[in-house]
Amino acid sequence: MKQRDLIKQLEAAGFVFERHGGNHDIYCRGNDIEKIPRHKEINESLARMILRKWKLL
Repeated sequence: MKQRDLIKQLEAAGFVFERHGGNHDIYCRGNDIEKIPRHKEINESLARMILRKWKLL
């Protein structure tokens, strides 16, 4: 999955970019925090796990 597609889905669920980490971008929604790897392509299983974690799948 493309990183920008995953980020669009998270932002649609209310997540907002907070800061850049070492190799990840940090997105927050209230007290919820998600770290997204800074790669153009994100492994499909990782993307599904992130989306399932927030019940977006």
